[in-house]
Amino acid sequence: MENPKNNNSSLKAVIAILAVLLIGSLVYIFKLSSETDGVKTELTSTLTEKESVMKDLQELKTTYDAAIAENTTMSDELIQERDKVVALMDDLSKSKGDISKYRSQVQSMQGKMKVLVAENDELKKQNGVLTVQRDSTIVVLGESKKFNEVLVGQNEELSKTVEKASKLSILNTKTAAYKLRSSGKQIETDKASRADVLKVSFTIAENQVAKSGDKSYYVQVIDSKNNVLGDKKTENFGDNTLTYSFKTTVQYENKTVNVSEDLRGTDFAKGTYFINIFDNNELVSKTSFSLR
Repeated sequence: MENPKNNNSSLKAVIAILAVLLIGSLVYIFKLSSETDGVKTELTSTLTEKESVMKDLQELKTTYDAAIAENTTMSDELIQERDKVVALMDDLSKSKGDISKYRSQVQSMQGKMKVLVAENDELKKQNGVLTVQRDSTIVVLGESKKFNEVLVGQNEELSKTVEKASKLSILNTKTAAYKLRSSGKQIETDKASRADVLKVSFTIAENQVAKSGDKSYYVQVIDSKNNVLGDKKTENFGDNTLTYSFKTTVQYENKTVNVSEDLRGTDFAKGTYFINIFDNNELVSKTSFSLR
């Protein structure tokens, strides 16, 4: 028969052992829980830091995109830095480790961004000043062009006026037929059968603006049968030709000059005669008369 005392001692020993095991388990569970909470805290901290760095990178990218859109001469350099930010964002999104190295890179990029944006802003200001200066120059040039066009127009008008004023006027153009006496005396006639010579006369008017010197005129006499009388010589003026009866040259000194030339002939036809006077190929005077 077992001793009750021994049974009680064994039970106490078992209980003591269980108590020790329970306390050990509780300590282990508490330690494991603390470690787990630490891991969770560390993971949460890491995720928060990653999100913060990613946000900073996104802000960098947005700033660069805005600066690039302004299309200045720094656009290529800004694009290169923006691409570095995009590459770091891609690398960060795949990372599961230490975020501190990304933070240091972001800080470096932020410093570079501030410098580049400041340079870009200064460049924009300079471009703005240059644009204002250019626009002002364009306005001034436009006004100068208009003024020059007015002057050119006035000069052209003045040149035309001077040219027109300098042209000599041919006045009092007359033609008559004469009979020649053996004595040399000329008697005016209106009969074709009696005519020996046609006398053509005209006046060159005074003109102080015209250039002085020798002045030549071509005289064309056409009878009633449409024949050019006299020398019947031909002169070319570019694409135009002129057949004339005779050419007369006088010394012009800006004073009135009376010109008279005789055109001898025989068998003058009856009818109307036309007399044209040309300054080179320009008709400057004309008249007509008739023989019966």
